[in-house]
Amino acid sequence: MSSNIVPPPHDDLFSKTVETAIRLGVLAIVLIWCFQILQPFIIPVVWGIIIAVAIHPLYLKLINLLAGHRVIAATLLITVLLALLMVPTVTLTKLLVENVVELAEQFHQGQFAIPPPPETVKNWPLIGEPVAKIWNLASTNLTDALKLLQPQFKAVGAWLLNAAASAGLGMIMFIAAFVIAGVLLAHSANSYQLAHGIARRLVGERGDDFANLAEATIRSVARGVLGVAVIQSLLAGLGFIFAGVPGAGIWALLCLILAVVQIGVGLIVIPAIIYVFATGDTPTAVLFLIWSTLIMVLDNVLKPLLLGRGVGVPMVVIFLGAIGGMLLSGIVGLFVGAIVLALSYKLFQAWLNMESLSQ
Repeated sequence: MSSNIVPPPHDDLFSKTVETAIRLGVLAIVLIWCFQILQPFIIPVVWGIIIAVAIHPLYLKLINLLAGHRVIAATLLITVLLALLMVPTVTLTKLLVENVVELAEQFHQGQFAIPPPPETVKNWPLIGEPVAKIWNLASTNLTDALKLLQPQFKAVGAWLLNAAASAGLGMIMFIAAFVIAGVLLAHSANSYQLAHGIARRLVGERGDDFANLAEATIRSVARGVLGVAVIQSLLAGLGFIFAGVPGAGIWALLCLILAVVQIGVGLIVIPAIIYVFATGDTPTAVLFLIWSTLIMVLDNVLKPLLLGRGVGVPMVVIFLGAIGGMLLSGIVGLFVGAIVLALSYKLFQAWLNMESLSQ
């Protein structure tokens, strides 16, 4: 008589379940470990992909001029773009430092003076009285006025310190992103096949459409959000310099930040207009008012022209995705949020079309 005992079926199922759970656990640990190892490189790689996609049309034109030399075209384009971006960045940084040092020296030597507010300030609705009070106090006793605003200054100072601490690392990552973009451009054919292959694997036969949509969305956001913000801040900085506004570099940088986060340059430009009217001559103030008004409404003209162009998605979807993504994930979220929302919109449309066809 055989002594072999067949295990009950539930024991065999239990052992397979335990084995599967262990395998999944080990796989999860390996994936998390890989993610932690690669995490420092994720942001530069994402930026590199965004930059490469945004400037790819310019790269194709340069290839034609260089008789098809892809590596030379990619190297030349990235070098020129880095130079074009680094020169204004270094100039702006130098101007910022000079402005801060000059203001600190004037304040330390007691030479920093604020003119008294015009009489019309008191007539402003809601904010006229408190603004006139603080402004008048600052013109007569700046120290006491600064004490009133001490909590606000502490918050701004902490933000500036954090920004300064991360500026160096951010610049290194920015340069690394351009280098990655150059590598991707030099191998753009392989990159294109890889991206479309992944899209087809994930979505199926419509993968190419979604890959093309993601590409067009990146270019749309680069033109309609970052491009418009840079144009507005540069024009605002020129206006500040022309009107003689102190610390023009600082205010231009703040205009860039506010324009990127879609708050608008008005928070900086309107007080500058008031300052020029209060301290400068009338012709200069009027010209500065006209110039600043054009700058403040410029985004209303450029965004409808640039944002969403070439993308089969409503502009409001791109805009909401860019702003929501930026609030969630910073500057990179501008692009990622817009892409995710645009792709989700197209998927939703495809689902609706399938439902209507099935009926």
